[in-house]
Amino acid sequence: MSVFTLDLHFQNTLGAIASYLVETDIGPVLIESGPESTYPQLERGLREKGYFPEDIQYVFLTHIHFDHAGAAWKLAEKGAKIVVHPLGAPHLMSPEKLWNSAAQIYGDEMENLWGKMEAIPKASIQIPEDGEIVNVGNHAFQAIFTPGHAAHHIAWKYKSILFTGDVAGVKIGKGPVVPPCPPPDIHVENWVESIEKIRKINPQRLYLTHFGIVDDVENHLSELEQMLMDWAAWIRIPFEADEDQATVIPRFKAYAKQQLIDKACDADQLKVYEYANPSWISVAGLYRYWKLKSQHRI
Repeated sequence: MSVFTLDLHFQNTLGAIASYLVETDIGPVLIESGPESTYPQLERGLREKGYFPEDIQYVFLTHIHFDHAGAAWKLAEKGAKIVVHPLGAPHLMSPEKLWNSAAQIYGDEMENLWGKMEAIPKASIQIPEDGEIVNVGNHAFQAIFTPGHAAHHIAWKYKSILFTGDVAGVKIGKGPVVPPCPPPDIHVENWVESIEKIRKINPQRLYLTHFGIVDDVENHLSELEQMLMDWAAWIRIPFEADEDQATVIPRFKAYAKQQLIDKACDADQLKVYEYANPSWISVAGLYRYWKLKSQHRI
């Protein structure tokens, strides 16, 4: 089974964002494009494996966040078919709303972090149903809808492995697994259901976008579930006290950092965790979750 990890060197850092190259009998495919800001490194990674962007037949996106899908339009220009959740497809065809929403979070850092994002023609987009198998030559990729981190999230099953995007969390090196909780779609109950869905699929390995391969699947999923519930419970207290998020962010950052330190993460790992999953953004995501929950909207 020819599956290769392409490290995209996000912000000149190793082990933060991956794209996965899968060789098939009719040409290579990618799981995740990464952001447009790392497209030159994606090209280098492909060349090291003997390919060019023009060779990519399909790009299977787990969801449309910039760190996963930001460069998909460039690969579509080269002829790749972009496979994406039905809720995500309209935002790739008309990315202005997605871009403007993210700009409210990242401000002047948008282009430095993510590069650019341009529209993908409808003809270049393929939209699967939950459980649908997309065949690439004699290779089968199954779409497993896994909301919780994002409503438009798909984990892709390929043979005995599962490409998990963000639904299986972020794990850097031998550090703990943590749940990325950005706004606007965090839904804790749906996420827990998606974790259970992964358990039932029973993959031998998880391929995390952030970052790498997990062999101990059950312990990984259990740790993720515990951490998700821990973070949600922590944020609920200041939310219900009506504390301003600006005052909560530094306290939560310190809390999340201490959890990593307690698991023996060194300074380099702490830096990569922050690139892969900025802890401050989970405050906004979980505040929104608890707000919608209190209004009985989820």
